[in-house]
Amino acid sequence: MPKVIKKKEKNTSVKPSKKNLDDKAKSSIIKEEKSIIRIKIKAYDHKIIDHSVRQIVETAERNGAEIQGPVPLPTAIKKFTVNRSTFIDKDSRDQYEMRVHKRIIDILNPSQKIIYALENLNLPAGVSIEIKM
Repeated sequence: MPKVIKKKEKNTSVKPSKKNLDDKAKSSIIKEEKSIIRIKIKAYDHKIIDHSVRQIVETAERNGAEIQGPVPLPTAIKKFTVNRSTFIDKDSRDQYEMRVHKRIIDILNPSQKIIYALENLNLPAGVSIEIKM
């Protein structure tokens, strides 16, 4: 006996897009979009990255910012295996690894005062920072 498959009815309601709306509705949609500064921080030492994240969060809160994070991302581990000697003893090897710790901080609705304060921060050496607006 053949199976009967029922097809679902398609929803014919039209979602409003920016093309179908008038100017007032377009401006209200644009105003609802929030500006976000995303700060990505990378370092080899977890103590240094935690200290610099704490410094960034304190600076942003002091200037009245709304913050999401810091969110710890997975640690990237690169492992290297090297022969100890150049010619003899191929079974004798050393293993090294590099760990890159990462964090993300989002600052919602930043003002010029917050951006200026973040630009003038003195962070320790060995910390890499990417700022996206």
